[in-house]
This record gives sequence, C-alpha cells and structure tokens, in this order.
Amino acid sequence: MSLRVAFVSHASTDALRLARIPADEPLNEVGRRECGRREQMSAERVRIAPELRAIETAQALGLVGETDAGLSEIDYGPWRGLETDQLPPDDFMAWLTDPEFKTEGVESIVELIQRVSAWLFTTAAAKQHTIAVTHPAVIRAAIVTALDAPATAFWRIDIPPLSVTRFHYRGVWTLRSTGYDYPKLTP
Repeated sequence: MSLRVAFVSHASTDALRLARIPADEPLNEVGRRECGRREQMSAERVRIAPELRAIETAQALGLVGETDAGLSEIDYGPWRGLETDQLPPDDFMAWLTDPEFKTEGVESIVELIQRVSAWLFTTAAAKQHTIAVTHPAVIRAAIVTALDAPATAFWRIDIPPLSVTRFHYRGVWTLRSTGYDYPKLTP
C-alpha cells in the first residue's frame, strides 16, 4: 500500500522573525496574511501539533483534525522565549553541533528524531493519507528519518514557513518533495 503524508510548516511568528527560541506564541500579522493566500486543504486524516502557532495555521488553512503530541515542537525547557544571546553560550553551541547533547530540560536533537520516527511509523500503521501541521524542527527530523541520514544533517535542512514536505510510505519512508507547492491537498 502506498501512503502519503504532507507536513505543513506553521506560518510566521515573531520568534521566527527575531531568531528567538519559540514559546507557545500565536502567528504574527505576516503569518496570518500568508495563510490567507493559501488554498483550503483536506486529507483523510489531519494531525496538528499542540502549540498555538500550529493550531492557528491549521485553522487558517481550513484544516480540522486532532492535536498530536508526537508533532510537538522541540522541548526547549528553560530556553523558551529567550533570545539566542541570552542562552548559556557553551550549552547552546554544544546543542547546535552535537545532536546527542542534552542539557537540563532541553530535548536533544537525537531525542526529537526518535520521537518523530516513532510518529512516522505509527502513522504508517494508521494507513490513512495524512496532513500534519507542525514545526520546522519536526519536519527536519522526519527528513533525517526518511533518508536514514545522520543526525548531524538536521541543521542543514531549511524548512520555511508554510512550506509543504511530502513523504510516501511503501514499506519504508521516502521523501517525495519539499517546497512551496501548495496543493489542494490530498497529500
């Protein structure tokens, strides 16, 4: 069976614009305008990250679905809402360069990849075409998983706001496309 999943990256927020570690913030004006220019979407199954910016993106795109903790943003713990220059510099640099690095309350990149990999295989078992509205980091982790790439490739993938990244499942996950192609969306 061929299964399709389309990951939609949430629209713009102030944290994206300011290079700030995200908290649970709403879309900004730019993000709301971006959503207003997109076509309505649909699929058999819609899953939405529980953070406000993903929920607002889904609503603006006319998507109704269930929130799914497996699609949650990286757990930044005590770093949430801080500017990058407010973070402990050694810890932040280690976290950016060593995917296994773990510091108090902050999810490592390897942990995120494992969580997203589990979500992908649970989704395969559901056997329904799915749209997932989530975060750039989650989409990067899905790409690393599908390509069986090393975790060090994580930060080399750019996922812009409101981009769509498509995957197929035929016994293994494959990356089909990534970019701004905005379908009527049957993934």
